[in-house]
Amino acid sequence: MEISFYKYQGTGNDFVMIDDRAQKFDSSDLKLISKLCDRKFGVGADGLILIRNHADFDFEMIYFNADGSQSMCGNGARCAVAFSAFLGILDEKTNFLAIDGAHEAILKDGLVQLLMGDVAGIDEKGPDSFVNTGSPHHIRFVQDVEKYPVVEEGIKVRYDRMYTPAGTNVNFVEKMSGDEIFVRTYERGVENETLSCGTGVTAAAIVFGKDQPAATIKIKTLGGQLSVKFKSSDNGVFKEVWLIGPAEQVFAGEISV
Repeated sequence: MEISFYKYQGTGNDFVMIDDRAQKFDSSDLKLISKLCDRKFGVGADGLILIRNHADFDFEMIYFNADGSQSMCGNGARCAVAFSAFLGILDEKTNFLAIDGAHEAILKDGLVQLLMGDVAGIDEKGPDSFVNTGSPHHIRFVQDVEKYPVVEEGIKVRYDRMYTPAGTNVNFVEKMSGDEIFVRTYERGVENETLSCGTGVTAAAIVFGKDQPAATIKIKTLGGQLSVKFKSSDNGVFKEVWLIGPAEQVFAGEISV
């Protein structure tokens, strides 16, 4: 069987993108999904995304981590928007469906601005924090994050009994200035560090700027620059949460499976 695909990346977070509006791809075949994401035996990616038709939205994004598990992916959603624009599904604005519900997005000045879901507060975990931004994220502030052992320490938290059985993503964050942070993320499902994680930087930005009524936070990642803006409310809910950054096509191809 031949599968046509496109490869996209958003600040180094890379994805196999498939136009599945005809619904010919077997999304129950998790071994196939893992094979396509394998960097030695497949295309190679942090995740795989299907674009499908939906009666009530411009499109539906079906996202899989490299191991076949599912979650919300912020950078993946931004790439899905860019890919859907390439396919002619949308122009500058869109409403689409993801695993965590409906989203809006805007393509402007080479960037994809993605409206995330409302975030229902921050859970304190001792000196650390936990935030669900469509995917679960543990946040830990550290010194000199560029030299921090992200994989070794990330595994410990990802499999900690307090997150049993589903586990969590783990973000290590360094304050760079009053409005900028440097974030590195260990992602469950990938089971390694990724160059960037959209839901992760969103969670980190909210923890960093939680005391502000409105904030715009710049985020440095190993894969490039992102920004997150949001507003807080009296009941602890964070609203109008926007993840902003580039999403680019890398190449297209076909693979026999």
